[in-house]
Amino acid sequence: MTLNPTAPSRSSGHRGSGRRLAVVPALLAALALTAACSNSSGGSGGGGDAAVPSLSGDCAKYQPYAGHSGTTVTMFASILSPESDNLEKSWAEFAKCTGIKISYEGSNDFESQLPVRVAGGNAPDFAIIPQPGLLAQMVKSGKVVKPPAQTVTNEDRWSPIWKTYGSVNGTFYAAPMSANMKSLVWYSPKAFKAGGYEVPKTWADLMALSDRIAKSGGAKPWCGGIASGTATGWPATDWLEEVVLGTYGGDVYDQWVGHQVKFSDEKITTAMKTVAGWMQNPAWANGGYGDVKSIATTTFQDAGAPVLTGKCAMLQQASFYEAQWPKGTKVGPDGDVFAFHLPAVNPAIPNPVEGGGEFLAAFSGRPEVQAVQNYLSSSDWASSRVKTATGWVSANQGVDKSLYTDPIDRLSADALTDPAATFRFDGSDLMPAAIGSGQEWKSLTAWFAEGQSIQKTAADIDAAWPQ
Repeated sequence: MTLNPTAPSRSSGHRGSGRRLAVVPALLAALALTAACSNSSGGSGGGGDAAVPSLSGDCAKYQPYAGHSGTTVTMFASILSPESDNLEKSWAEFAKCTGIKISYEGSNDFESQLPVRVAGGNAPDFAIIPQPGLLAQMVKSGKVVKPPAQTVTNEDRWSPIWKTYGSVNGTFYAAPMSANMKSLVWYSPKAFKAGGYEVPKTWADLMALSDRIAKSGGAKPWCGGIASGTATGWPATDWLEEVVLGTYGGDVYDQWVGHQVKFSDEKITTAMKTVAGWMQNPAWANGGYGDVKSIATTTFQDAGAPVLTGKCAMLQQASFYEAQWPKGTKVGPDGDVFAFHLPAVNPAIPNPVEGGGEFLAAFSGRPEVQAVQNYLSSSDWASSRVKTATGWVSANQGVDKSLYTDPIDRLSADALTDPAATFRFDGSDLMPAAIGSGQEWKSLTAWFAEGQSIQKTAADIDAAWPQ
């Protein structure tokens, strides 16, 4: 299906005849810009449609997407600056050469606002959705448009499991854009060296190190933040997921995600007790910001800042957190910050890896929208994004791993492609949206902010599970 051509656009007003007159100057300017990347004749080349310019030079590689100059597509996501700045740079050449403008908007309220906009007939052309559960909710609305054939073909460069994450009831809707490694602990190599600390290899070693740091009288061992606008609480879901996966393995994790194992099950409440002993220990958290309750009011973007000031020793956050370190921060084994793999709680679980990702869903089938969709699902775009800036990883097999010049990116790519790893996708992202981006966020936030009991926290989440 396509959107009603007269429906209001989120960023440019109505798409009726009045807008056509206003867009003529912009269209002419965009055509002139595209001509800079085309040959002097302006023809299509090779006997093609004369309306499609033949791109040359650095723009030649975008020929498959040509023919839509002067158009605009809108994109909505939860990705904010500085990460979103790099995202926009990654498609800047594509936009210049094809003349298709990608109007991007990022919001901390993305998860709550997207359903509202879609229900109100004001859907963006694209949404970058990090939760398969939210994708399923959007598909149920009937507004998500199936991807074009080229996007489906591009999906072959990803391992089959990723296609299932972008599918609903066996039908493919959204191509994966990125992958991220969540099972990381950020720390300061300089501080570790000064304190005589070694990177822990087991959970027991990690807990012993935390206790040692706490008793040193200096920095607290852990800092954290779960505030994220209407998405507040999501980092706490990661902490619980890491512990469930690292304690019980993939089968129990899968049963929990599907609610065959409930939050009130002894296995999950035991995992919550492990999280409480770790991130709710008043002697251990929240370095640089205050007590445990301050975790609920500290944004996830700001959470790691005390690592650089020596007030906090460690932060559990994903690979994409690299984009949050201040400009000039050296990342590496001998740098200002680095990261190590979060050990399994249960040493019998082989190499647990929690990963996340983002999926591009379209709410329009216009030709220019499909052209952008085809490009953003390609290995060429994934490679462009890798080269734009560090802190971003793709599981697209068409990306040359030598492009990963950053040590965190290499560490993440290796972990995400390790065939021996116990890999699972972010659990809350797989759960129904009412839970994974709703009640679980709310309840885990109350668990940290108000000291709500584990039993009530678990019971509230179970009670909200859709029938």
